[in-house]
Amino acid sequence: MYVLALRIDLRFPLSQSLKGKRASLRPIVDGIRSRFGVSVAETDHMDTWQRAELGVALVSGDLHVVQELADEIERFVWGQDTEVLEIERLWLETDR
Repeated sequence: MYVLALRIDLRFPLSQSLKGKRASLRPIVDGIRSRFGVSVAETDHMDTWQRAELGVALVSGDLHVVQELADEIERFVWGQDTEVLEIERLWLETDR
């Protein structure tokens, strides 16, 4: 089993309110969910107007599938109308 979490740190420089940030963030979150069929949630900076952190969970029995899906999600995020500060890959270690 291969489990990968993506931590995606975003900045919305033109946002002037939480409502504005959420309006910009919603298409990204919904796009990741619907396009890739993975779990995604806002995990940090919920009360900050111009920042958001997303957590994305990927699980598969095939390492190549997880890596390719992560690459596709990263390309999708980079293609959005926002500033990507960082994308970090965090692997779950198993004893097997």
